[in-house]
Amino acid sequence: MSDVSDTDTVEPLDIDATPSDSSPVTAPAPTPSQLEEEGDIAADYIEELLDITDLDGDIDIDARGGRSYLSVNSADGSSNLRLLAKPETVNVLQELTRIAVQTKTGAFSRLILDVGGSREARAAELSVLVDKAIERIESGSDSAALPAMSSYERKLVHDIVSERGFVSESEGEGRDRHTVVTRA
Repeated sequence: MSDVSDTDTVEPLDIDATPSDSSPVTAPAPTPSQLEEEGDIAADYIEELLDITDLDGDIDIDARGGRSYLSVNSADGSSNLRLLAKPETVNVLQELTRIAVQTKTGAFSRLILDVGGSREARAAELSVLVDKAIERIESGSDSAALPAMSSYERKLVHDIVSERGFVSESEGEGRDRHTVVTRA
């Protein structure tokens, strides 16, 4: 991966893209009971998919920050679940799961799906991107632009940048929306 600069971008592994990322969502935040229902519907959908594909996985449901989080993990390290843990595959599964939830509830879903630790792996990749952006700034650049990414990933980037004592803001529209890092 090359250094990040004002004009360089690195292709993201976008595991949270949604069609809604291109337009603002004005719906009220879901209630805890709505998030619980969303999680249950999503878990049923994923469980059926795992059964059909004969893959082993345990499903955990959580709700925080106005989102349902579904984690699919293996009890043992020898599971074939890793076949679904590729970022592109998780992205597609998340989108399908969101559509299944929306079909049942009639409401937009901001559900986050993690398969086999894919979210943690992506957060580590984003941390590396931020580190490279900061290196560019410390080498004399006024700012460093990161590649376009989903709103969820941009939120993670903003948090990482802040932890490192720098400032970031999102620029662009829709799927071209990206984060720019500058000195504090």
